[in-house]
Amino acid sequence: MHTALLLVDIQNDYFPGGKRELVNPLAAAKKAYMLLQCFREHGGFHVHIQHVSLKPDTTSFIPGDRGTDIHDAVAHFEGEALVQKHYPNSFRGTNLLEILKSWDIERVVIAGMMTHMCVDATVRAAGDLGFQVIVAEDACATLDLKYGETVIPAEYVHKAFLVAFRSYGQVMTSEQILAHLAADQSYPKSN
Repeated sequence: MHTALLLVDIQNDYFPGGKRELVNPLAAAKKAYMLLQCFREHGGFHVHIQHVSLKPDTTSFIPGDRGTDIHDAVAHFEGEALVQKHYPNSFRGTNLLEILKSWDIERVVIAGMMTHMCVDATVRAAGDLGFQVIVAEDACATLDLKYGETVIPAEYVHKAFLVAFRSYGQVMTSEQILAHLAADQSYPKSN
């Protein structure tokens, strides 16, 4: 079974000094890098996804701003697939589905930022499009949210979405994902 790694929005604006800093983005990025390196070393399919806002009043992911750049922790190399998106769902208005179909992908491993927004929209879309989905729980990050006067800590936001992701596929640590792919002999698969 061909598997692709989707790295969703691991961009500078989510890191310290960025315009929308998350809780523990560096820890998540290190786990995403571990997955990326394994896919790279074994010739596996992988796609960097980059959010660029088109909203005129945006305060983050501004076109041409360094905050939109892929973070150095998972740097995009020349020749690697890069999909720019303008909506939370990585498939909406992009060529991501066409790329995955051209590689005969049946399963996606998803890591990225933010768990409750773009990762969520991408997980649900991938499941709805018929892909088997695995979410790398430790390679995703989010932030504290506020509802009325209640502040919901990022840890609880993250875990609530991980529970929901189980309706669309599997949720595993990065180490479990690599062991799972190796055990079912579907990894690596590449051109």
